[in-house]
Amino acid sequence: MRVAEVVGRVLYGHGARHVFGVVGSGNFQVTNALVAAGARFVAAAHEGGAASMADGYARTAGTVGLLSVHQGPGVTNALTGLTEAAKSRTPMVVLAPEATAPRSNFFIDLPALAAAVGADFHRVRATHAAEDTGAAYRAAARGATVVLGLPLEVQQAVTGAWFGPVPAVAPTPVIAPQVEPLLAALQAARRPVFIAGRGARAAREPLTRLADACGALLAVSAAAKGLFAGNPWNLDVTGGFATPLTAELIGTADLVVAWGSTLNMWTTRHGELIPPSALVVQIDHDPAAFGVNRPVDLTVAGEVTAVAEALLARLSVGSTGPGDATTGGWRTPELAQRIRDHGRWRTVPYQDEGGGAPATIDPRTLSTALDDLLPADRTVVVDSGNFMGYPSMWLDVPDVTGFCFTQAFQSVGLGLASALGAAVARPDRLTVAAVGDGGFVMSATELVTAVRLALPLLVVIYDDAAYGAEVHHFGPDGHPLETVTFPETDLAAIARGYGCDGLTVRTVDDLAPVRHWLAGPRTRPLVIDAKVSAARGSWWLEEAFRGH
Repeated sequence: MRVAEVVGRVLYGHGARHVFGVVGSGNFQVTNALVAAGARFVAAAHEGGAASMADGYARTAGTVGLLSVHQGPGVTNALTGLTEAAKSRTPMVVLAPEATAPRSNFFIDLPALAAAVGADFHRVRATHAAEDTGAAYRAAARGATVVLGLPLEVQQAVTGAWFGPVPAVAPTPVIAPQVEPLLAALQAARRPVFIAGRGARAAREPLTRLADACGALLAVSAAAKGLFAGNPWNLDVTGGFATPLTAELIGTADLVVAWGSTLNMWTTRHGELIPPSALVVQIDHDPAAFGVNRPVDLTVAGEVTAVAEALLARLSVGSTGPGDATTGGWRTPELAQRIRDHGRWRTVPYQDEGGGAPATIDPRTLSTALDDLLPADRTVVVDSGNFMGYPSMWLDVPDVTGFCFTQAFQSVGLGLASALGAAVARPDRLTVAAVGDGGFVMSATELVTAVRLALPLLVVIYDDAAYGAEVHHFGPDGHPLETVTFPETDLAAIARGYGCDGLTVRTVDDLAPVRHWLAGPRTRPLVIDAKVSAARGSWWLEEAFRGH
């Protein structure tokens, strides 16, 4: 068979069931090979959208995402979404046809491009097509975004290699972690806090058991929101999104253990959140991640789950020490009550800034009302911008796969398409895409795809008629803002033009039609153009500017 067919069959054999993309001549045959094997092809309007769909799908499904694009401009059109995936360590394979003749108008240096954005690069050879494809998939399954070069002439080659059953992806060998110093630190601590990051998304159960054993409070980076949902000791997101109570408690910790988190400036409020007196420990499977963002006192190399289970095994045969919840740690009934009363942003009092003429709605009021309206079983996908803290912190999620945070590259405009990928991964849940008006306009073309897929999708536009981050960054210093402010636009009408239902919201009462849409059948996306008040920047943005 031809190499293109081998590639498609191997990927399907490894478990690829969805492939997102835009088909051209260079990826026509390999995409059709995947479809013939049994995979579903999701046609996007633009390769940039397809890349974000594959990214959102992989994050939500917890499996390898697949992107198929045309050679040359198909690859470069996908580049921003590909960069976001690589920086987020999303498991993804990009089927990238290669025009290898340097004088071809489609030629680009694919290995250099992949290296520039932090992705791995593999290339398929005619005589080793199955092995090379399998190696790329296995690399992705271990947590890499992989650009798989498919030279055009190689795709057409007939391979005589026998094609048999595809071997399973072998698990990464687990090396017994050295946990004795961390065990001693946990036993000595009286106010321990666990901060779980992207690398701990699969470790809820062992981390909660370990926290119970040593009396730790639980917090997450934004990328791991939902990991400890429902736990009474959950402080939710730390860093710039932290509630005043979360910031207070982390600020008095004597031990901070970072599980699969590099403690970047957003997670630590530019280093100010963690007290200087606290012992800081970092656990990561990649030793290169140790201390990349701040000094740490102790490191443990190993997978998060393996380290937590090793500690639990040690604790099961000995005393947990003074940090244990039963021996005077800070897990008291009084603290539990404070977390219940003040551990969520919607319980923090604020002065509503809505109103005016024409009327606008406070983004906190909007988000609270939506949280009450929407079913609890939801996936929330958040684009980038001034607005993003409101849906991230006011909309609850049921678990860690219910939150998709496209912020590793901090690009505006990826949220809508990422939400489509998430909706394909979990059609049983309502998917909520939270976007700003700038990001919506950038990505609105993918509403065509949303209508075509007929998936349960709610798009909420926090519309301040501006690039709000720039307005609130430069406006206070008196800079002219004409380049980042725009006339009010009827974005709901634009959505209706694509075939969606559209709704303009200026008050809470304007949300009433959402109830009817939620009642079903929800086969047409609903786009809410919420005209939000913009008198000041969001609280998290003000915090971020302090570090600039």
